[in-house]
Amino acid sequence: MTFRVPFPSFRTPRLKAGAVRGALTALAFGIVLAGCTGEQFQRGYILPPGALEQIQIGASQDQVLVVLGTPSTVATLDGDVFYYISQRTERKVAFMHQQVIDQRVIAVYFDKNRTVRRVANYGLKDGKIFDFISRTTPTSGQEISYLTPLFKLLSFRD
Repeated sequence: MTFRVPFPSFRTPRLKAGAVRGALTALAFGIVLAGCTGEQFQRGYILPPGALEQIQIGASQDQVLVVLGTPSTVATLDGDVFYYISQRTERKVAFMHQQVIDQRVIAVYFDKNRTVRRVANYGLKDGKIFDFISRTTPTSGQEISYLTPLFKLLSFRD
C-alpha cells in the first residue's frame, strides 16, 4: 500500500483586466483629489513677528521704515499716516473661488515732527472696521472715510 500525500495547489489567482483597470482608475482619481486640497494665499504686506511691539510712541519715521519697511500707501491726516495693507484668503478645493479669511490695515500715525503718535491694527469684526490694538471701532472723520474704501477695495475677489 502506498500513501500519496496531496500537495496543496498554490496557484496565484489571476486578476481580471476589468479589476485592474478599476483599481488603477481609483488610484488615479485619489491622486487627482489629493491635488485639489485647500490652499491659502497671502496678498500685500506680511507683518514680521514682533514688529508692532517694536514701534513705540515717539519713534521716528525712519525707525518705522526700518522695522516695517515701505508702506503700501501713505496719507496725510494731521501729519503723515503709513498704511500697511494685507489680506489672507483660502480656497477649500482647487478651481473654486477664494474666500477672505482675514484682512488687515496697519496704520502708523505721525505728528508734525514725524514721530509716532499712534499705531492701529484695523481689521473687520462683525462687518465693521475694528482696531485690534485699542479694541475700538472708529466712528467718523477723516480716518474712517479713508479706511472704508481700503477695506472695500480689499474685499474684491479674483
